[in-house]
Amino acid sequence: MSVSILDRVDRQLSNSLPVVAYRKPNEKAVRVVLQNNSDLHYVEDYLESGFVFAPFDSRDPAVLIKSHEIFQSDLDEGSISLTPVVPNGGDKGLERENYLAAINKGITDIASGKLEKVVLSRVLEVEAPKKPLALFKELLSLYPTAFCYIWFHPKVGLWLGATPEIFLEMENHRFRTMSLAGTQLYRDGVAPKWEIKELEEQEMVTKFIRESLSGKVASMEVSEAKSTKAGNLWHIKSTVTGNMGKFGLADIINALHPTPAVCGVPKEGAKEFILNHEGYDRQFYTGFLGELNFKEEVQRPTTRRNQENRAYRTIKKKTSLYVNLRCMQLVDERAKIYVGGGITSRSVPENEWEETKAKSRTMLNILCR
Repeated sequence: MSVSILDRVDRQLSNSLPVVAYRKPNEKAVRVVLQNNSDLHYVEDYLESGFVFAPFDSRDPAVLIKSHEIFQSDLDEGSISLTPVVPNGGDKGLERENYLAAINKGITDIASGKLEKVVLSRVLEVEAPKKPLALFKELLSLYPTAFCYIWFHPKVGLWLGATPEIFLEMENHRFRTMSLAGTQLYRDGVAPKWEIKELEEQEMVTKFIRESLSGKVASMEVSEAKSTKAGNLWHIKSTVTGNMGKFGLADIINALHPTPAVCGVPKEGAKEFILNHEGYDRQFYTGFLGELNFKEEVQRPTTRRNQENRAYRTIKKKTSLYVNLRCMQLVDERAKIYVGGGITSRSVPENEWEETKAKSRTMLNILCR
């Protein structure tokens, strides 16, 4: 990756101007979107174009970085092997006690029939001795199969992440989303074995997507659930694809967000439980982010009827949104790392605590290397 593209990111950060740099899963190209002023823009109807950053709570507005300038350059760096990191900050006794108490309360509400599933999260704080751009470069090297990003707005804050989960992709009238759940630590040469709790959790997400999109899309297909590796973790994933119906992008987003993978079932009841019992503000954690209505020029060959036999150009509109998982917020040389897990009737509180510790390693790996 050329130094100049990183220089542009660094210059925006130094001048306190909005910027986002990101790389899509399994790609080499890093794209940078720059806004040339510090104005704070919000999404109103998802007809806008730019880079969207949406919070968990859909009652709060999604932020839009205007694409005044866009740069792209390939990444050309050697990969870095993962070194297991033992979380060494933020796992204090009181924090553990509060998290386990919230889990037990969730299990009680599930047993009483109020909920089927609720996703509970926590935040841990550690020192951030590295510069933001250095952390971003480490994300790119460590997590080639994730959506890696650094996002900054002077009136909102600075976030970085490496998320494995697509929220929604749209190209013209085609859409794609995914059902992702279950978590196990990756061990070299060892295939994951999924428990009933994890399989049921993934099926809940798939069922929610089917029901939420029913009547809003013209067609829908769901792939077989398979194990997928993301960084040092395994998950269970199904891909959902289809054609749009008469409803627009805003209708689909509002129907899906937040999904059971980050909220719970039923959606509104689980969301209310989270807001009342987590004890902190998730902000943009478990929201979504990505390209909104980006225009892409496509060269198409002409038919033989065109005597000049020249290619003609068409413009297609693309949206690529990702769930904001495995992320952190940088505040005054401290990193707030956000982690969580799905709670069902089969959950064991101690196991859920350990799962969040495993998930925290995605960000700790780049802070503590």
